[in-house]
Amino acid sequence: MCGIVCYVGSREAKPILIDGLKQLEYRGYDSAGIAIQNQGQVQRFRAVGRIVELEKKINSIPLPGKVGMAHTRWATHGEPSELNAHPHADQEEKVFIVHNGIIENYHQIKKRLEKKGVEFSSETDTEVLAHLIALYFDGDLGEAVRRTMADVEGTFGIAVLHRDAPGQIVVARRGSPLVIGISNDGHFAASDVSAMVRHTSQVVHLQDNEMAVITRDDFSITTAQAKLIQRAVEEVEWKAEDAELNGFPHYMLKEIYEQPETIENAMRGRLEPGEGVPKLGGITPVWDRLKECRHLVMVACGTSYYAGCVGRYLFERLTEVDTEVELASEFRYRKLNFPPNTFILALSQSGETADTLAAIREARRKGAGLLGIVNVVGSSIARETDAGIYNHAGPEIGVASTKIFTSQLTILTLLALLIGRHQNLPLTEGITAIRALQALPHQVREILAQAHHIEAIAEKYHKCQNWLFLGRKYNYPIAMEGALKLKEISYIHAEGYAAGEMKHGPIALINPDMPTVAIAPMDEMYEKMLSNIQEIKSRKGPVIAIVTKGDEKVKELADEVIEVPTTVDYLYPILTVIPCQLLAYYCASLLGRDIDKPRNLAKSVTVE
Repeated sequence: MCGIVCYVGSREAKPILIDGLKQLEYRGYDSAGIAIQNQGQVQRFRAVGRIVELEKKINSIPLPGKVGMAHTRWATHGEPSELNAHPHADQEEKVFIVHNGIIENYHQIKKRLEKKGVEFSSETDTEVLAHLIALYFDGDLGEAVRRTMADVEGTFGIAVLHRDAPGQIVVARRGSPLVIGISNDGHFAASDVSAMVRHTSQVVHLQDNEMAVITRDDFSITTAQAKLIQRAVEEVEWKAEDAELNGFPHYMLKEIYEQPETIENAMRGRLEPGEGVPKLGGITPVWDRLKECRHLVMVACGTSYYAGCVGRYLFERLTEVDTEVELASEFRYRKLNFPPNTFILALSQSGETADTLAAIREARRKGAGLLGIVNVVGSSIARETDAGIYNHAGPEIGVASTKIFTSQLTILTLLALLIGRHQNLPLTEGITAIRALQALPHQVREILAQAHHIEAIAEKYHKCQNWLFLGRKYNYPIAMEGALKLKEISYIHAEGYAAGEMKHGPIALINPDMPTVAIAPMDEMYEKMLSNIQEIKSRKGPVIAIVTKGDEKVKELADEVIEVPTTVDYLYPILTVIPCQLLAYYCASLLGRDIDKPRNLAKSVTVE
């Protein structure tokens, strides 16, 4: 979950690398470091904390080299400290390495190296790689990295430079993303295209167990067995300005406000209103099997898991497919027994989530078909699934996901509708669904227009230490997602519950200091939610109700009301989650939290 950026070219590396690190800081921000090669020497600097601390350290130091690499860390092995920060080096400080991932057999390798007299200076698993590469180096850095890859177990995206191999950086990956960037004045490598999109839109993705030697004028990709690989260059579909704040105080708020556009982008070119059937070209390779599918399992983590929970209700409503949703981190450890023609659908913003990747690999071994919904083109899940659908939502920088969640819900609706229409869903229902989908962007804008009202509610309740979120059916997962958002960025304790479970325990918590966010639109569960709200009010619990516009019944009961426009039952989650996102944002802002970089979290979770 760390960030890597490298450059070999004709320009000074230092400003390019620091800028690249800033674009990657959402991937981890415990410590940072940089190594610059120049005239047979390598200068390394590391600092604890945010990238600005590293910047302060090197601002006044001339670093004219044109070859270098940098890293921002999310700690796994070893606490955040300067000694544990990357780049790591061997004893003679000839080999310098940055690493994203976990080396599972590092204890065994460390003991082997210690018997050879190697002394370690950090607590990290990464340091064993530096010492191994130094041990194997005999003038060919690529070969030393290749031999090291054969020795290690686990996941890695690494970049290596050597004092005695000037003008080149070697990168390698196994289970952790790395992409090469091509420009007129040199070559880049990074764990995410955002680190280099200011300089190039031409990229080549490394695949697992591949490595590349990068120089100013060229790069070559080989397998771990030294077989040369030719791979087509891809065009990045977004621009550098898409990752700018553009006047917003935080990326999270910007991304909340981008949702009308990202929902629109999720549908663009994919709707056939007259036929009531979406067009999803990405699933064409498996369509003949998919339209006969009777068993679908969605696997995901975090916010994507809650999108899958909504998806289960969508598929039950619109199709005849038996649908399950599983936490990817638990799925692979279960005894899996799939009926014939089962599909696994992986949901992931980054397309690199380690637990989700492990889940689909296990599912493939058991013979299931594999689908993906991801935002990052060329990501691991996009490559390892049989077919899938891209979000086309642009970069999501805020660690707490917002626009990808609503984009995922939109795409899940399209997929369920497509399958349903090829089963028994009537034309009239298909047309109704598409018209409701087309209305969503404008309806989201209506909710965003209430931001000041929602901010005022947050002002009233942000000092409460415990919150409850309640919903039923389609909106039960939104209760869980709303609680997660509040926890992630404000550090307020919050729980999301199915409202019908209140009487089985949670109602004991209700008191005047514990606000309940009751998600109660006028859907088929409305009357039951009304009863739940009454139960809370009779115990003097404050209620913030999210309701359909014009609802007078809940207004009489609730302390605060946030209205959403009318839609079909199964699309309410796309609307009701917006107030939850804004409530979380404003509570965190009022508490002075670091909203885009909440403590202990990172955006792309590439370790299990």
